[in-house]
Amino acid sequence: MGEINRERKVEMLYKMMLIRAFEKQAEKLFMKNLVYGTMHLSIGEEAVPVGSIFAAKKTDYITSTHRGHGDMIAKGGDIKKMFAEFLGKETGYCHGLGGSMHIADFSLGNLGANGVVGAGIPIATGAALALKMRKTKDIILTFFGDGAANEGLFYESLNMAAIWKLPQVFICKNNLYAMSSPMSKFVATKNISDRATAFGMPGIAVDGMDVVAVYKTVKEAVDRARKGKGPTLIEAKTYRYRGHSKSDKNLYRTEKEIEEWKKKDPIISFVKSLKESEGINDKEIEKIKKDVTQEIEDGVNFALNSPELSADALLKYVYAEEGE
Repeated sequence: MGEINRERKVEMLYKMMLIRAFEKQAEKLFMKNLVYGTMHLSIGEEAVPVGSIFAAKKTDYITSTHRGHGDMIAKGGDIKKMFAEFLGKETGYCHGLGGSMHIADFSLGNLGANGVVGAGIPIATGAALALKMRKTKDIILTFFGDGAANEGLFYESLNMAAIWKLPQVFICKNNLYAMSSPMSKFVATKNISDRATAFGMPGIAVDGMDVVAVYKTVKEAVDRARKGKGPTLIEAKTYRYRGHSKSDKNLYRTEKEIEEWKKKDPIISFVKSLKESEGINDKEIEKIKKDVTQEIEDGVNFALNSPELSADALLKYVYAEEGE
């Protein structure tokens, strides 16, 4: 249980590199004033969405957050549509109206990112109830941050999911800061996952910088949920290298702290592990990097050359069309 073959590990590395390359490119586009609205980058956190989503099936579902680019890409999101959405183009996922924080693709099982902290949690619980009522074998992963774990809807959702033994896995991306507030200031317990005890469900803390550890932990929880044994609360301890958003000057933490976490970089660590355990060589790594670069370039070119959103679109997607 939880073992990953070489081919699958290479796919995971590709996705992690793609997420980081996407966000770095999105950051460059933002600095050129080409991206509308703000942006919340997850550079440094790539192991959590990749490890989690690879532990589930393609038919399974997720809900995401305002820092959810990695979730979407790990789920199979179209890079071209994502860049187009960032640039406010008609060809974007939400026709350019949603931007960075509101990308969704129901066809992939992504029920949506959400700009409201923690708001995706009860949506996922509702979806999990629907899955159970339909008697499917599908499950749902719900991603949220450490700050969201202090919202009332977090506790309400865990309670409902536990009572009804819903096919849901709660995944807290604990990057240690809720905006600028350190976790030590707003969480009394050592681990957020300790709170699972109150709801009679398993609570597990895992190294969120280790993609294999995340995969194995989530896989066990997914299998448990699929068997009808109910939800699990997983806390993946990770770190974001950038500030909360593009308006964050990062004055609440030191450069030394950031550099210490970079020594645990999930991509660098995974590459080292693959070389040792799977015999992957530098030529293969360079091929992955080249393919990632090409996919990013194609995505940016597609977005830049896509049509701007017309004024008519302001009302076009507000109401359902007649006959729908």
